[in-house]
Amino acid sequence: MMFYKETEFKDTPIGKIPKDWEITKFNNIAEDMYYGVTARAVENNTGLKMLRTTDIKSYKVDWDSLPYCEITEKTTDIRKFLLRRGDLIIARAGTAGVSVLVEKDFDNVIFGSYLIKVKLNNKVYPKYIHYFCQSNIYWYSIASKQSGSTLKNISLPILKSLDLPLPPLQEQQKIAEILSTVDKAIEKTNQIIEKTERIKKALMNLLLTGKIRVKESDGKIVFRKETEFKDTPIGKIPKDWEIKKFEEVFKFKRGFSYRKEQITNIKTKTKFYTIDYIEKGGGKKRNFEEVYIKDDVCIDKDFFLSDGDLLIANTDMTKGDIIGAPILVECKDKNEKCVYSMDLTRLDFDKSKIYNLYVFYYLQTSSIRVRMKSASQGTNVLHLNHRLVGNFLISLSPLQEQQKIAEILSTVDKAIEKTNQIIEKTERIKKALMNLLLTGKIRVKT
Repeated sequence: MMFYKETEFKDTPIGKIPKDWEITKFNNIAEDMYYGVTARAVENNTGLKMLRTTDIKSYKVDWDSLPYCEITEKTTDIRKFLLRRGDLIIARAGTAGVSVLVEKDFDNVIFGSYLIKVKLNNKVYPKYIHYFCQSNIYWYSIASKQSGSTLKNISLPILKSLDLPLPPLQEQQKIAEILSTVDKAIEKTNQIIEKTERIKKALMNLLLTGKIRVKESDGKIVFRKETEFKDTPIGKIPKDWEIKKFEEVFKFKRGFSYRKEQITNIKTKTKFYTIDYIEKGGGKKRNFEEVYIKDDVCIDKDFFLSDGDLLIANTDMTKGDIIGAPILVECKDKNEKCVYSMDLTRLDFDKSKIYNLYVFYYLQTSSIRVRMKSASQGTNVLHLNHRLVGNFLISLSPLQEQQKIAEILSTVDKAIEKTNQIIEKTERIKKALMNLLLTGKIRVKT
């Protein structure tokens, strides 16, 4: 495939585009455009499924997870609401403007009333239009139609009036082919992450229960299958392991009660850990914008953290995805202090007997995650009951083995992190390619 830099442009309402490209309205590339049908999701099998705005994520849909539905408005023909190959579906509310391209015919899937179906005509290549609907040009055009207000919804008149650049049909196909290749690379890399996550989960199940033992011999990590177990309230564990109550090994210390005006996004000498840092299930969120305590705020020394301290979430508005989830403190800059909020609890323990990373992974196991949720109370916001958590049991291998278990699981986490970085880099490449190809700055020879 050959590329070349375009030199001849013309001015249009959406900026400069190649002279041989068209500028057209969205309405001109559609045979028809209309809203979806009013329906409600149900648990019983009605034979009919529904696509909702919330089902569109990253311009894709997990078609197998769609709910069954019942149509609640009077309609004589539901066939117009069935999804067909080549349909472009755009959300008009919720995440307004986000879209998905339907790539096969569905005889039992309709689209809801907060979505718009665009039946594309033969002037355009459907995948090209779908990539256009992911571009900055598209999002800027929608924002301008909203008169600068926060994007809350899109009406049919707004969508129909949007301008878009239209290269010759064969070039549309080539542009879509290039961007699809990048998407496939991202998808394959995501599959690697999913597989690695499954490997990590299996390793956690084997190592943290002692089914597989680990030690270092001659500088190498050696595994062996355990054969001698003892019965405990949390199942069989190796005979040389201990069982302890959380309250026997951990002291729970809640964090700093703060006011909103005391924190800032501008870097100060005091980094502030809040519940917003924690990923679902545990660990630090990727690319999270850090917050800080303002320099004029007085803080008791009990709330200061050290590198490697372990925190768990006290509260949760996500119905149990965060409650009790752990995060490790990273406070390596000697000139920077670290403080944690009242939403979090620090687990203090004897580090000469218990390795912090071992506990970090133990708190991510599925059994502990379920029990953390059961030890929380509240309707809209869950609150962790420390008294109940104190009665949890933890199985403890010898310290050196704890360290080796944590080292293995940490290595897997680092592999996942590196793969995530590859995805982020590939997505930046895709974004740059979209900017160049969809504006004609770089052309594809056909």
